[in-house]
Amino acid sequence: MIATNRFSTIMAGLLIAGITPVKADLVVLQYHHVSDSTPASTSTEVDLFQGQLDMIDELGLEVVALESGTRQALEGRSDDLQQIAITFDDAYDSVYETAKPLLEEKGYPYTVFVNTDAVGGNGYMTWEELEDIRDDEGVTIANHSKDHDHLVQRPEESERAWRNRIEISLDDAQDALENRLGVAPPLFAYPYGESSEPLEAMLSDRGWLGYGQQSGAIGSHSLNTRLPRFPMATSYGQLGNLKTKLTSKALPVDAGQLGDPVMDENPPTLSFQLPKDMDAGRLTCFASGQGKIEVDAASDGRVSVQSPSAFDSRRFRYNCTYPAGKGIFYWLSHQYLNPSQPED
Repeated sequence: MIATNRFSTIMAGLLIAGITPVKADLVVLQYHHVSDSTPASTSTEVDLFQGQLDMIDELGLEVVALESGTRQALEGRSDDLQQIAITFDDAYDSVYETAKPLLEEKGYPYTVFVNTDAVGGNGYMTWEELEDIRDDEGVTIANHSKDHDHLVQRPEESERAWRNRIEISLDDAQDALENRLGVAPPLFAYPYGESSEPLEAMLSDRGWLGYGQQSGAIGSHSLNTRLPRFPMATSYGQLGNLKTKLTSKALPVDAGQLGDPVMDENPPTLSFQLPKDMDAGRLTCFASGQGKIEVDAASDGRVSVQSPSAFDSRRFRYNCTYPAGKGIFYWLSHQYLNPSQPED
């Protein structure tokens, strides 16, 4: 009772002072391989993975199931509890052979997103292995498309052909999971993290949550079909800056106002409204491969960022952070897609 009263007093003081309380949110970690011998761009070294799990434990953070944690964060019901969710894309065999035993030691739940056509192929889990982890407490198996294709409409593709292609990829995968494993959670991870407003609308029509590969925490201002995850490949998941990611908060900006991930100019302009109690001068933004970029702020608190140079890659991001105190940062990341660039 004393702790509850003290927390209420602190919150009341913050509200009187006109300061946005720092809410605990959900941080989702995204992995592919957990291995020392697979491609570096999508792999987390085994010792590093163990170190990441140990840090979560040492920080006293709660690891939760992805769906329940996401819905709680979206509803703003995680005010005093920082939570972590762990996800794997593609169902590589190293998840079964290496990550699974380490996660079991910690008792951590996790989600595996499966592109169903690849199951049983070289380097991928088999249906029997997926059945095995399906029966483990805290494990969720979810949809990562049928064929891991690029799902955003291609420049030469008709609307009708695109919709037909996407319906097959989304629904055949969901049917395969239900028929083979008896599971069909309303969760989807975009291949390559690539999304668009029309694609997101198709997920919304199905009542699914959609997860990308842009950094940041999930909070009450997040968009449920464009949810962030922190990539944890070795180059991104080093322990030196991991605490900042694990304890990050969602910048309280309506993600629905950020615009379509498919860019309409190069370089694109990202614009959003900061809360009234936030000083735009304390916002720091970066562009993929170009470093820190200038933040333009209007008197009404609306800010805009634009890279000084055009991008020549298919995917790139603007990342913005804002200090929340005590070494904690608000985080916002928006991934852009240039469909005119070759698919990878």
